[in-house]
Amino acid sequence: MTELLTPDSELTERIGAAAERLTAAAESRTPCPPVRDLLGADDVDAAYAVQRRLTEARTAAGARPVGAKIGLTARSVQQQFGVFQPDFGALFDDMVYGHTEPLPLGRFLQPRAEGEIAFVLGRDLDLPGATVADVLRATEFALPAIEIVDSRIADWDLAITDTVADNASSGAVVLGTTPYPLAGLDLARVGMTLHRDGEPVSFGAGHACLGSPVVAVAWLARERARRGQPLRAGDVVMSGALGPMVPVGGPGRYRLELDEMGEVEAVIEGEAE
Repeated sequence: MTELLTPDSELTERIGAAAERLTAAAESRTPCPPVRDLLGADDVDAAYAVQRRLTEARTAAGARPVGAKIGLTARSVQQQFGVFQPDFGALFDDMVYGHTEPLPLGRFLQPRAEGEIAFVLGRDLDLPGATVADVLRATEFALPAIEIVDSRIADWDLAITDTVADNASSGAVVLGTTPYPLAGLDLARVGMTLHRDGEPVSFGAGHACLGSPVVAVAWLARERARRGQPLRAGDVVMSGALGPMVPVGGPGRYRLELDEMGEVEAVIEGEAE
C-alpha cells in the first residue's frame, strides 16, 4: 500500500531533495539547476531549512562555524539578480583567508568579488529586537574585507530561495589585518574602490549597504535570533556589498581600498578545475 504524504512530509522531502542537489553540485564541481522548482520562488523558511541541513552536514564533517555573512544588501547587487531583499549564510573556518594569502581558483565554480566591511563581535548579539546601538556596543572592531561569492546554481539564475538555500551564495572571505574601532567612524560615509590587477572595477560606499553596514548587521542579528541561530562573541560578520560585484574570470589580484579603513588584497591563483 502506498503511503500518503502529508503536506509537512512532502515539504520535508522537497527540502531534502534541494539539499542533495546542491551537495551534488558542490562535490561534482558542476553547477546545478535552480532549486526553486522544489521550494517555490519565495518560501524563504523552506530555503533556510535547506541551508541549515547543509550547515549541519558541513559541521559534522569537521568544518568550524566562525560567523555569518549577509547577502543582497546593495541595490546594485539586487538589480544584478532581480532579488530585492537581504539574506544570510554561515561562515566556516575553511572559508576565511588573510590579506594576500593565496586562494585557489579551483575551489570555486562561478566566483565573483565584492568589497565589504567585516565586523568582529566582542559580545553576544542575541537580542530578537537588536538595534544599531546594540551592534555598536557588541562590535570589538571592524576590518576591510573582500568576499568571493560563488553559486552552485548554474549561470547565477537566482530567486531568493535559490541563494538562501545555497548558503547565501557563499564562497570565501579575505580579511584585512588592521583592526578599526567603530568609535568616531561613520561607516555610511566610507567610500570603496575595488581594483583588479591594478585597474579600478567597482566603486561604492557604506550607505549602499542598507543605508549603513551597522544597519545591515542589526538586521542580521534580529533574523538570526528569530531563527534560533544568535550571533555570539568572536563571530565574524560580513556585512554585505558596498558596490557591484565583479566576475572573477581567472587568476588575479583584487585590492579593496576603504576610506579611513586601509586596504585588503585577495590573491587568486591556479586554474579552475
